[in-house]
Amino acid sequence: MGRYTYQPEQIIAKLREAEVLLSKGQTVQGIVRHLGITEQTCYRWRRAAGGQGPGAGS
Repeated sequence: MGRYTYQPEQIIAKLREAEVLLSKGQTVQGIVRHLGITEQTCYRWRRAAGGQGPGAGS
């Protein structure tokens, strides 16, 4: 499976979308499946963005 490099703007948009889905009650597993990324990528992006994204504040 090939790798895809996301631009910073795309990452921020995906993190925002993930936050909206999380606030609607979706699980992190469902969110990453919807976004087409792995759970580890989601957490890595959130950490790099300063704690924004799924699970922030939990």
